[in-house]
Amino acid sequence: MTEIDGYGFQFVSPAMQVERAVAELRFGRPVIVADGTRRLAVLALDCVAPSVYDRFADAVDDRQSLFLTSHRSARLQPPVRGDIAVPLRGIGFDAASRLAYGFRAEAPALWRRAEPLMGAGAELARLALLLPAVICAEIEGNEKRFAGCCGIEKHALPATGAARQTFETVVRTRVPLRDLGDTEFVVFRGGLAQKDQVAMIVGRPDFTGAVPIRIHSSCITGDLCASLKCDCGDQLRNGLVALKAMGGGVLLYLDQEGRGTGIGAKMRAYGYQHLGLDTIDADAELGYGSDDRRFEAAIAMLRKLEIARVVVFTNNPSKLAALSEGGIAVESRVALTGEVTIENAGYLRTKKARAGHMLDIETLVAAE
Repeated sequence: MTEIDGYGFQFVSPAMQVERAVAELRFGRPVIVADGTRRLAVLALDCVAPSVYDRFADAVDDRQSLFLTSHRSARLQPPVRGDIAVPLRGIGFDAASRLAYGFRAEAPALWRRAEPLMGAGAELARLALLLPAVICAEIEGNEKRFAGCCGIEKHALPATGAARQTFETVVRTRVPLRDLGDTEFVVFRGGLAQKDQVAMIVGRPDFTGAVPIRIHSSCITGDLCASLKCDCGDQLRNGLVALKAMGGGVLLYLDQEGRGTGIGAKMRAYGYQHLGLDTIDADAELGYGSDDRRFEAAIAMLRKLEIARVVVFTNNPSKLAALSEGGIAVESRVALTGEVTIENAGYLRTKKARAGHMLDIETLVAAE
């Protein structure tokens, strides 16, 4: 890696740059995103203190802008397509926050098309499980004011994808589960922030053939607390039972709450759902697309388990596509459903109509 103007991140791997930048944003501190000779100071609005917001504005002579994703801009101004940047001169912390993720906020009077370097800052915030609304400012001429900030090169960001999703096995151990018997839990460590991910091997799967699998993203409210708003808890439990009935299989439990947005954003979205939005529009109000999950970790885990061919328990076509693109042969799909309730029927209809999930929801409703 080449040295970049004394910002202190020379000779640091791209993966380490991302790790450091993500941590700094979560602590509410600015990060410098560099592309060639350009320098952009980025601050995540989601977790910054109002006093830091004000000091940042002073440091950039009030030339900062608010980056909003295409999803958020379309909610504010439906004719607008694409990411936008809103000048924040004279706009305080509370007003900027309303503009970034407030419910039915007033559209900004002034805005421009956002530059790709701003989008790189928003991607860092998303990786940090923060809302993708970031404050950005060019710092040419003011570099000394940000000399102590963490820096990252824009080209380091692609390293957060499949190329760096390498995992090591931490431990394998037997755990007896109710109604399932002995299950082997395999803990893997890797990816961004070196998270621990878990594979549950149920029964005695035949690893020489197509192995039945379920990729399940964590859902604290559904899996742990039996929330009626979604079918996640049912899918987790029904999936484990179905794998056992097939003679054995593997459930990959991925740490990506809220379809990859994090628990904070998920709870914000729940609040907007209570105000009448469906799950996709609620996420869009916060700047997200319909699904921010990634499945490179699942592919890496399958490879570590030496699983090359699978039968997938899912209703989600994006999981099938991700597995195939990752070199895992998908031999067939098996539908997996849960109980339809008054509380989750609308959610399930939205998943079918707007996210393409393969659900015969009306038949499921009629059967209840």
